Amino acid sequence: MAPRATLKESMHNYLRGARAGMLARIDGLREYDRRRPMTPTGTNLLGLVKHLTFYESYYLGSVFGREPEWTLPWIEDDSIWQGADLWATPDETTTYLLDHYHAACTHADSTIAELDLGAPTTVPWWQEAKRDTTLGVLMTHMIAETSQHLGHADIIRELIDGRTASDPAEMGDAEWWQTYHRKITSAADTFRDHPS
Repeated sequence: MAPRATLKESMHNYLRGARAGMLARIDGLREYDRRRPMTPTGTNLLGLVKHLTFYESYYLGSVFGREPEWTLPWIEDDSIWQGADLWATPDETTTYLLDHYHAACTHADSTIAELDLGAPTTVPWWQEAKRDTTLGVLMTHMIAETSQHLGHADIIRELIDGRTASDPAEMGDAEWWQTYHRKITSAADTFRDHPS
């Protein structure tokens, strides 16, 4: 019988899985579709990856005194505070942003490997009451953050080309899905004229 994974190993596996899912949502798309905003607030696939690059670099690197060997221009010029971490500029290629994301994840993985879950640190930009924290809390934070944005990416990808994380054909063919959609629409329509 194989030994059971430790809590740290399990957490790391969840984080790796969410990262892989995020990268899979970008795979096979045209450059335009990776970049184009799909919501009124501008949410786009490459922007989500760019945003997570900052999170990986800082929450699982810098706050432990483990500065990455690279710089993130949107941090250096403070444009992050105007949302620059949430979209790709014309001069930021997919390769450039994915290389940064892979480097940030590799750097984060080395932090996770070298420290215990209880390793203390401080996140200076957090509220004072929560500022002092541990690797375990920050890993949980990264799992939640990456998974949340993976959910966004799932919806964006489906809106772009209909691709979903699982194979919709496992539940039914196109006709089945149209019937299913009509059933949900019909249920929602019963509340169309309700005031609240």
